[in-house]
Amino acid sequence: MKSTLRTNTLTRVAIGAFAIAGSGSAFAQISKEVMDAIAIPDKVETAIGDLEFFDGVPNDATIDKLYDNLDRMRGVEVYLNHSGAGSLNAMRKGNANIGADASNKVTITEQLLKPESLYLTGNTSTLYALTYLDLKAEGPLVVELPPGMLGFLDDAWFRFVENLGVIGPDKGKGGKYLFLPPGYEGAVPDGYFTVKLPTYNNLMFLRGSIAKGLEPAVENIKSKLKIYPLAKADNPPATEFINFSGKSYSTIVTRDISFFEHLNELVQVEPIDAISPELRGQLAAIGIVKGKPFKPDARMTKLLNEAANLGSATARAITYQPRIDGVFIYPDTNSAWTTAYANKNTSFEADGAMNLDARPLFYYNATGVTPAMATPHVGQGSDYALAYLDANKKAFDGAKTYKLHLPPNVPINNFWAVTIYDTQTRSLLQTSQTFPTVGSQSEGFQKNEDGSYDVYFGPKAPEGKESNWLETVPGKSWFTILRMYGPLEPWIDKSWRPGEVELVK
Repeated sequence: MKSTLRTNTLTRVAIGAFAIAGSGSAFAQISKEVMDAIAIPDKVETAIGDLEFFDGVPNDATIDKLYDNLDRMRGVEVYLNHSGAGSLNAMRKGNANIGADASNKVTITEQLLKPESLYLTGNTSTLYALTYLDLKAEGPLVVELPPGMLGFLDDAWFRFVENLGVIGPDKGKGGKYLFLPPGYEGAVPDGYFTVKLPTYNNLMFLRGSIAKGLEPAVENIKSKLKIYPLAKADNPPATEFINFSGKSYSTIVTRDISFFEHLNELVQVEPIDAISPELRGQLAAIGIVKGKPFKPDARMTKLLNEAANLGSATARAITYQPRIDGVFIYPDTNSAWTTAYANKNTSFEADGAMNLDARPLFYYNATGVTPAMATPHVGQGSDYALAYLDANKKAFDGAKTYKLHLPPNVPINNFWAVTIYDTQTRSLLQTSQTFPTVGSQSEGFQKNEDGSYDVYFGPKAPEGKESNWLETVPGKSWFTILRMYGPLEPWIDKSWRPGEVELVK
C-alpha cells in the first residue's frame, strides 16, 4: 500500500511533539513513529476501494463509501446475530401459509417428514408436532399435553425456555401447562405447570415416539393435545391439526431484504427488553426500531440485499470450515465429523462472552434449541454427528459414489440412522427415495460378516447394495447426519467412532 504523507503535516506533528517532549537526538525518529501510528495518508488503498483525504479529512466520495461499508457491515451483523429470530420467524410464516396461523392449529407429520417440506435438517425417524404460540393475540394459553411427549419451548429469538414431556415438569406423564405472556400480572390459577415466557411469539416443538407404531403415536397427539386461551378454559375451542407430510412449502430464511422486513415485523410485536440494548442498537443502525416504520430507501435496500447475501455466505463458510473450538468431534485427527453445537453449548455463551460463530453455525443449519439435544445420557435420548465434507475435506459431489463404514457393535440402545441433505436448503435431499434415510431399522439393511455396516451414497446403488444406499443427484452437493438413538458409553467417550465418508469412485 502506498502511503504518501504531506510535508506540512509532518512538520506540524514534529513541532507539536518537540514542544511536549523537548529536544534530543532521538526526536526525529520518535516523531515519525508517532506520526505513522496516528496520521492517515492522503490516499489509502482498501478492500472497498481507494479512500482519499485532505490532511486527514475524508472527501465526499470517501465519506459515502465509508458509510456504505458501515451500513453493509451492520446489516451482515444483524443477519448473523439475529439468525435464530429470522429462522423461527420463517418457520412461523411458512406454517401460516399452510393454515397453521393460530396457536391451536398444530402441524403434524402423520406420515413422517418427507423431502417436499423444507425444514432445516429435519428428521425422518420421529413424529413431529409443532405450533407457534401467539400470546400477544390470545393472552395466557393452556396446553393439555399428552403423555409420552418429548419437547420444548423456544422464544422468538429461538432461545431455550423450557423442556416439555419426558424431560419436562410432567416427566412424560402429560398434564396441563399454563404459558404466561411477558409482563403478565393477573391471577395464576393452581393446577398447572406454569411457565412465564419472555416473548409473545414462541415455538412449541413436540416429538412422539413411534416405537410402538406410527398410527398410535399420531392418535395419542391428535386425541389428547389441546391448546386454548385460559380465558376460554370453561368452553375451549377445538384444537386443529394440519398434516404436512409430503406438503410442499418452505420454512427457510431468505437472503434478501425480506429477511430484515420480517425481522422488523417481529420486533414491532415483541417487548423492547426481549433482546439486549446492544442487539437493539444493531437493529436500530439499519433502521429497525420498535414503534417506528422500517422504510429503507433505495440505497439502504441495495446495501441490505448485499448484507443478506454476505451474511448467508458467511454462515456457509462457518459451517464448512469452522474456525472455532469445539465443533469437530474428533479434533485429534483430521476427521470431518462435526457437531451442531460448538462445545455442546446450547446458549452459545461461556465465560461471559457470546460465541458469535457458534450461534449462526447452529441456526443456519438446524432448528429447535434444548440442552437435552447437547447432553446425551447413556442409553437415552439421541446424539448426532454431521459430515459436511468427505474424508479429504472436500465437498460431496452428487455424481460420485461414497461409502461410510460403521465398525461392529454400534453403541446404541435403540437404533441408528443416516440421513442425507441438500446443501442449498439444508433440508432433506429430494430424490426418487421417499425417505432419504437408511439405518438399523431399514428393511433389508445388510450387516457385514464382522457385524459392521456400510452405507453407500451415489447416483446409482452399487450392485447388491440397494438396501444400504442413499441416492444423490449429479450436479448437486449434499451432506449427511448420523443419528444415534439411545447412545451408549463407547459413543459418548469416543472409544467407538464412525469411519469417514470415503470417495469410492
